[in-house]
Amino acid sequence: MSSSARVTVVIPCRDDSAMLEECLSALAAQRRAPDRIVVVDNASTDDSATVARRFGVDVVHEPMVGIWPAAARGYDEARSGADLIARLDADSRPHPDWVERIERAFASDPHLGVLTGGAEFYGAGPVVRYLGERWYIGGGHYWVKKALGIPLVFGSNFAMRTGTWDRVRDRVDRTNTRIHDDLDLTIRLRVSDGVRYDPALRMPVSARPFHTSRGLLRRVWRVVPTFAASWPEGARWNRDVDGGVPAAVWNDDELSPGWGR
Repeated sequence: MSSSARVTVVIPCRDDSAMLEECLSALAAQRRAPDRIVVVDNASTDDSATVARRFGVDVVHEPMVGIWPAAARGYDEARSGADLIARLDADSRPHPDWVERIERAFASDPHLGVLTGGAEFYGAGPVVRYLGERWYIGGGHYWVKKALGIPLVFGSNFAMRTGTWDRVRDRVDRTNTRIHDDLDLTIRLRVSDGVRYDPALRMPVSARPFHTSRGLLRRVWRVVPTFAASWPEGARWNRDVDGGVPAAVWNDDELSPGWGR
């Protein structure tokens, strides 16, 4: 892929205008600006759409409330004219080199279909940040890799080739509002899609999910219906093992030790 690859950033958003403003400000400060930004207004009742338009980005509307319907709507919109679809959330605060790193990674590796990274949680103490980064996100990468042969695609910090989305867009459970969209996407991918976890590609995200035990448990519990929704496709014995992808793309060494360090 040439250095002129077009990068579209997709941001699902529901009633999160203050966070969205900070996210868009961070994107405006990128050393390599995205070619397009698509904010998916997921039936917001606040001024999220107004904030997005003030930054001059494209706004599309998804009336079905849920992260998967909103994310899928954004990916579909991004297909037009984009080589790479990058995804973060309204509470993400991308480092200034985020888009630059993504573009460079795909340009240097023709086998790379999906690039994902880790998290840096803000808005919490050091213990919560450590547990969130190492055990929640890092553990997710590790155990999903053990179960599926590829690392977890972290919804707040990843990018994929447009062709990868074209292949799976009709396979994912995109209207299911009760599952993790990023885990469901991961389940539909294969080793041959070239999924890579880069621990250096880190994304500051809000620690809001850890503010209450109930909220955290709800997120963890959603893993069960997510795997159930894809059964038996998600079973390890129904997945390809190597797919002709170089071992460096999916070597266990990239996840150990320290998981999401």
